[in-house]
Amino acid sequence: QVQLVESGGGSVQVGGSLNLSCVATGYSHSRNILGWFRQTPENRREGVAAMYTGGSHRYADAVKGRFTISRDDEKNTVFLQMHNLKPEDTAMYYCAIGPLWVAGPLQTYQYDYWGQGTQVTVSS
Repeated sequence: QVQLVESGGGSVQVGGSLNLSCVATGYSHSRNILGWFRQTPENRREGVAAMYTGGSHRYADAVKGRFTISRDDEKNTVFLQMHNLKPEDTAMYYCAIGPLWVAGPLQTYQYDYWGQGTQVTVSS
């Protein structure tokens, strides 16, 4: 049984920081991609950041320079450090896992399993 459990969301003011974590267990592919996505209040789901086993990664343009993705494969955990948060970062954040051959790391349809999400709210 595959499970992804996110944590670390919350409410912060503009310019603040949050650190998200996601523990992924039970996935059959030991080499894989872990991604962070967000569902905006306008109900748009978009890719935020993703990292393959081995460290290759990708960021959405909107978060480059502010967010950092990392993973600890011994702990089956992916992290998202978020700095200089903006109101437009307000969303439900989801982590997802997919096979290593995912060609579009920020495209939702290529991922196999998803977590339940953690809410991030940035107020001005």
